[in-house]
Amino acid sequence: MKYSKKRIIIITGHYGSGKTNLAVNLALDAEKSGEHFCLVDLDIVNPYFRAADSTAVLEDAGVDVIAPTYAGSNLDIPALPPRINAVFDDKTSRAILDVGGDDAGAAALGRYAKIIINENDFDHFYVINSRRVLTQTPENAVQIMREIEYAGHVPVTGLVNNTNLGHDTDAGIIRESIAFAQEVSRLSALPIIFTAVKENIADELSDMQNILPVKIFVKTPWDTED
Repeated sequence: MKYSKKRIIIITGHYGSGKTNLAVNLALDAEKSGEHFCLVDLDIVNPYFRAADSTAVLEDAGVDVIAPTYAGSNLDIPALPPRINAVFDDKTSRAILDVGGDDAGAAALGRYAKIIINENDFDHFYVINSRRVLTQTPENAVQIMREIEYAGHVPVTGLVNNTNLGHDTDAGIIRESIAFAQEVSRLSALPIIFTAVKENIADELSDMQNILPVKIFVKTPWDTED
């Protein structure tokens, strides 16, 4: 993967940051480039934005998906399948972990933190979105990041700027978000790994460095726009 050579890539971020959609895109992009990752859905808290909901798209592309036992059903029971253990036992496999969007969600990551830390072959990317409630200031974004770190027991290694307003996102919104991301970077002493942008506006931002065009796979139940 262009942005990390580590075996385990952890994606966290507050609700609405777009972390799950980003995790799906990273897994698909890696598969296209010949790198095989499995995508582990560790979000056992939020039933509306789950990587497991994109299972068909991912598996058609060759990406293995490991999801909570009852993902995709009308039950919302936090049960993680035993298959997750294989991700940590097989040191030749690579995985992207999509983790729940607050300190409670990050507690699932905490179950595996000791193994991850001891192996020391991970990146932990924290996704920021300046247009979401509770992360509209750099200080709030850093505070939530620290809460996730504390609950998950795995330090963040880099930031991903994923500022967006869904289908209303334009190039201006992305450009305005750069100063926000830079301030989060300053306050946290962490690098900005890349900025994710919708595919249809990527050409307008070609002058910017470290841009990752993404498709929108994860939608809310009330989102009917294609």
